Amino acid sequence: MDTLTFDSHDLDVTEDFLSRAYARTRIASGTPGSTRARIHRTGIPTVSVDELALDFEMAYSVSPLGRVCLCVVHEGTVRDHGYQGVEDTFGPGDVVLFAPPDLPCAGRVCNARCNITMLEPALLAQVAGDGSRPVRLTGHRPRSAAAARHLSRTIAHLRDEVLCDPEIADQPLIAATAAQHLAASVLNAFPNTALDKPDAHGADAHPAVLRRALAYIDDHADQPVTVADIAAAAHVTVRALQYAFRRHLDTTPLAQLRRVRLAHAHHELVAAGPGEVTVTEIAARWGFHHPGRFASLYRDTYRRAPHETLAGG
Repeated sequence: MDTLTFDSHDLDVTEDFLSRAYARTRIASGTPGSTRARIHRTGIPTVSVDELALDFEMAYSVSPLGRVCLCVVHEGTVRDHGYQGVEDTFGPGDVVLFAPPDLPCAGRVCNARCNITMLEPALLAQVAGDGSRPVRLTGHRPRSAAAARHLSRTIAHLRDEVLCDPEIADQPLIAATAAQHLAASVLNAFPNTALDKPDAHGADAHPAVLRRALAYIDDHADQPVTVADIAAAAHVTVRALQYAFRRHLDTTPLAQLRRVRLAHAHHELVAAGPGEVTVTEIAARWGFHHPGRFASLYRDTYRRAPHETLAGG
């Protein structure tokens, strides 16, 4: 996991830091006196979450970031923000696409506290497509207030429950699952080229498709797996795969993956000797980073608490 912290009153130092932490940036202050900037970042290779506090009015011009960049405004405003085809002003509670990966942007931050979350564009394709064609967000505002709230909660969960603890964030399955969850929430929130077009392959899938998909899930449950990976192994599109799981199994591919991982965790709990390992360690190894949620899911499935299984009860 990567972390960084920045705190400076020097505008030139801040400009240099922003250029190194994001992309080539030019800034100017319209506020006499204080020009304090504070930034704290936590991140994994595909995703970073930054909290910024800028206690002054700052004009900015930023080169293309190369990543999907989201902004959640906590306090203050971001005014006259624009990139090709977009000009808008954001205030407290707004969740927006700050900039697409390939476009420069500019605007003014006015005494604002905000969250900047960036993710690799390939994550969107992994979650929604076949992994070979890029997926673009086609609007900078979420589809609905409910979608915006869900995305904001997803970002906060990633920041506060996953990236806050290096031991959790450094677990490969947890990192991959958290990044996929964020990408799925982004696709759910914003109009995009993957989910807003009809799929000609939405017809019913042959049972062989499900057999291949289930076999792939069983064989790769200990590895970071995306829906696109499962679809590729089953030789169908993501949409066709999801349709087949809904129609024939009344579930989703990722829910099935979670069930298989839970079963592996159960077997490890049964096999472990006293004092050899903890419930939290086994849960994390199988991609369950929140002990309380793991315990609840485990009880719903096995009718006992995981610590009782570990103790041989």
